[in-house]
Amino acid sequence: MSEMANESGSIQFFKEPAAGEKLAVGEDAANPGRFIFTMPQPPTFSSVEEERRHRKQRLVAAFRIFSKLGLDEGIGGHLTCRDPEHPEMFWVNPFGVSFGCITIKDLLLVDHSGTVVRGSSPLNVGAFVTHSKIHGMRPDVVAACHSHSVYGKAFSSLAKPLLPITQDACSFYNDHAVFPGFNGVITDAAEGEKMAQTLGSNKAMILQNHGLLTVGGSVDEAAFWFIAMDRSCQAQLLAEAAGTPTCISDAVAADSHATVGSRIAGWFSFQPYYQLITKEQPDILCVDDEDGRLEL
Repeated sequence: MSEMANESGSIQFFKEPAAGEKLAVGEDAANPGRFIFTMPQPPTFSSVEEERRHRKQRLVAAFRIFSKLGLDEGIGGHLTCRDPEHPEMFWVNPFGVSFGCITIKDLLLVDHSGTVVRGSSPLNVGAFVTHSKIHGMRPDVVAACHSHSVYGKAFSSLAKPLLPITQDACSFYNDHAVFPGFNGVITDAAEGEKMAQTLGSNKAMILQNHGLLTVGGSVDEAAFWFIAMDRSCQAQLLAEAAGTPTCISDAVAADSHATVGSRIAGWFSFQPYYQLITKEQPDILCVDDEDGRLEL
């Protein structure tokens, strides 16, 4: 099934035109003179094996994109996606492998007790402590992303939320949390639970003195929110260094969030990155039936 549904009245799904039919800009029937965006629908799947292969492939693509954009650093950072057949388990990167080198065969399958069910590489304990609690408390979350990006780290030291100073920043308007304090490298289950509670129903969180964390109803969505949030942090840092930025009004920010901050917009916005990375690194597309199978 599709990993998300249309959440915004300002968006409609694309439909192939009938023979002889011409495409036209969609109009908002409830608001004459206002037009709406047309976006493609996320994929649907005929089997759990097909969906598993898709999620794992997109996770690998996200790792490669993060590496290309310089969002990773050393051994820090972890991206996960929930298994479609066993939702109490998630796929994650092996500890100490460069984001730019990860393949679909490298991914580890981990249960919420910390057992590596598939794979033989070390598991980052921080990934387990953080992501297991988030996946456990948020059944709507298919994927979660955390990495030590430069602008995310810099902004997190300010211990404050993003301001709605740009259209892109409105994606996070009233939709992100700030996790206060820094208690060292995350190895404590109680700390992971506190992080999940602080995240609440939001799509993103700023971890004070640490960095960013984003979630989504698909790998595509969660990965794009991370990219967009890091760049929003960069934009606000630049704006505040130059002066006092002017905020978008609450009403307009909320209205903009309904479009640019919707799940379908997050998923769709990832597609250009995916198109580029698979063209530059076509080995990402080299998957087989075995990548979708899972025997426990």
